[in-house]
Amino acid sequence: MAAAAQATPITMAPAGGDRTGSGSDEERLPMPSRNPLPLSASQEAQVREVFNARVRELCSDEIKAFADCARNRTFSIPFACRALSHAMNSCMQAHATPAEHDRAREDWFAARMTRARERERKERRRLEQERFHREWWGLPERDPADVRRELEKLERPERVGGVVRRPPPSSTSPAPGTDGGAKGGEGR
Repeated sequence: MAAAAQATPITMAPAGGDRTGSGSDEERLPMPSRNPLPLSASQEAQVREVFNARVRELCSDEIKAFADCARNRTFSIPFACRALSHAMNSCMQAHATPAEHDRAREDWFAARMTRARERERKERRRLEQERFHREWWGLPERDPADVRRELEKLERPERVGGVVRRPPPSSTSPAPGTDGGAKGGEGR
């Protein structure tokens, strides 16, 4: 019990991580911290794919040299291509660092708006094609409430880490702690 009371509280890193100088004008959401939120297993797999692609890109020359050596060989690969194999593995180990994984995670978060727009575009296209298919074949129309629910689902705000990301408050709302004149000075 006493050890649990003395445990250090977990705090998030300060906001930041907004990478600049990328030169692209695409819409990006700011990244709250270095490793902001726990991701689902599928999202972590996507981050790993970005990470592995970056490492393979950095070591592409060594990988190509090893692949050229291993081409048309079977049992002799470990012996004939040992030096190239070691060079390839050491390059990949040198570039497969936690910092590189953090950069891949940042890139994944930076591209989430693009992925969301692409998903929305595909879903709208699917609904349009389904409507055309039903019209063409004389099938009954779908329940308008179902179509409306699907369209509303596309309009919902993004959920990151189980929390809905809300747009910043507008400047026309009353300041916090004030009643905005709603009570008319009762009890004064």
